Amino acid sequence: MNAIRYLDIAEELAAELHGRQPGARVPGEHDITRRFGVGRAAARAALQELERRLLVRRVQGAGTFVNRRIDYVISQHRRPSWHRTVTAAGARPRSVVRGVDRAELPADRAELLGMPPGSPAHLLVRQSYIDDLLASWSNEWVPVDLVPELRPALHAVDSLDVVLRQMARVCPVRSWSRVSLDVPPADVLAGLQMEATQPVWLVESVSRDAETGRPLMCSSSWMRADALRVVVELGSRTDPPPTSGQRPASQEEYP
Repeated sequence: MNAIRYLDIAEELAAELHGRQPGARVPGEHDITRRFGVGRAAARAALQELERRLLVRRVQGAGTFVNRRIDYVISQHRRPSWHRTVTAAGARPRSVVRGVDRAELPADRAELLGMPPGSPAHLLVRQSYIDDLLASWSNEWVPVDLVPELRPALHAVDSLDVVLRQMARVCPVRSWSRVSLDVPPADVLAGLQMEATQPVWLVESVSRDAETGRPLMCSSSWMRADALRVVVELGSRTDPPPTSGQRPASQEEYP
């Protein structure tokens, strides 16, 4: 295979992709082979080069699509909302609920929420999309007493942050986060439609009520590294750190 040839093809295709909408279909190996008069190996290498540059995403059984990687900003001065964060980055968010079940809090989740192990909670499982491309799989724990009927609430409003604000009358703020790069368990890999060799961002978080300090929810979110660059902002360049129970001065207000 001529290395220069497949790189030339990748450069030409990259120029054509510039400005196209995320999620748009990209020519596959067969189309590239026929157009450029090269073998399948060169066509495959050209697509792999575009994938390495994070310009396209290849979905097994579906094809190759224009990719756009956005900054997912984690900060105490931003609402802990997938929809708000993705929209702020200039992309289109969407979430699909895969399950809402009542369960007993395991010991590690109970500790994060300041509750006894075995306390009743909702386990919310969601797939989330950016520009209609799969980007995240999350497991979120919410105490039952905050929102007794979480499933119908999420059918009406596709945002846990909004549900908590409207139904529990609280103001969620992100109080703790831990970010790592890891290979997720098999069920999450399947949910993200990824191969076992691909690492993802693991973002673990706890949100509290800005007024009372009560823990409201904790979550583990596995985010595709080809969809997001996780950016953690600590403190503020202008405001002093908030005291306990005080709403951060620069946090977005809920209308």
